[in-house]
Amino acid sequence: MKHFFKITGLGYPGGRNIRRADFMASMMARCFIMAVFAGVPSLSPAADTLETVEKSADQWVKLRIETVRLETAWQNERSLVESMVAALNERAVAAEEKRDLVKAKTAKEREELDGLRAKIEAEGNQVKVVDARLKDLTGKLVALRPALPPLLSGALEMSFRSLDNPALPPGERMQLVMNVLNRCAQFNRSINVGEDVLALDGTSSTKSLEVIYWGLSYGYAVDRTARKAWLGTSRDGGWRWEPKPEAFQNVLRLIDIAADKADPDFVVVPASVPRSLPVNHQN
Repeated sequence: MKHFFKITGLGYPGGRNIRRADFMASMMARCFIMAVFAGVPSLSPAADTLETVEKSADQWVKLRIETVRLETAWQNERSLVESMVAALNERAVAAEEKRDLVKAKTAKEREELDGLRAKIEAEGNQVKVVDARLKDLTGKLVALRPALPPLLSGALEMSFRSLDNPALPPGERMQLVMNVLNRCAQFNRSINVGEDVLALDGTSSTKSLEVIYWGLSYGYAVDRTARKAWLGTSRDGGWRWEPKPEAFQNVLRLIDIAADKADPDFVVVPASVPRSLPVNHQN
């Protein structure tokens, strides 16, 4: 409880209100100053007058009052800060408890995620291995293309162009490889008749001719106007055409039978059988 006094005199003209503690501090300062002056036998004319000392004492009282005010304000704010710190600590503890609860609830899910990551990594490594094998197989298919019948090679033009792209995803590369292999297998199991643009007789000029292919092994081409015939075989890493003028009539009849333009019959046509590789016998 604060106590105030209204005092007059002692440097307070007209009177003023002052707290008991401040009044006591002021009076003690004044008594101290008067005691100091009482112990001094005489003062020189240049010494501080009593009025100057009272002004200094008044300033000291003001400083003391301000100090008490600041200390009181600090005490009030300190309690507020301490309460805020306590509240923040409680929130931190609650957040930690909530974190631990969430970690406990999601432990199984996190374990499953770790398993999925490991599985994805393993499958990614397998995809890399498969992609490397597919690229190797692609290189072999591209190298095999010149030995394919021209009719089949032309039909697979877009597939081979796509396979030449090194940045092709493994899935698309697999589809294209399977497409090429399936088309080759289908072509090899059937007799294919049609027209093809070929460069024959060792010239660079091309001509559209009637052709018939016996699987992937043999093919025949005829020029009805020039009455010429050719035998095509896969040899020396490419498809080769060999002139067979004597077989013109038989090849033409064979093409007509395959195209349902003539009755079925036995037709003798030339064929080229590659020589067998020598076999080393060991005794």
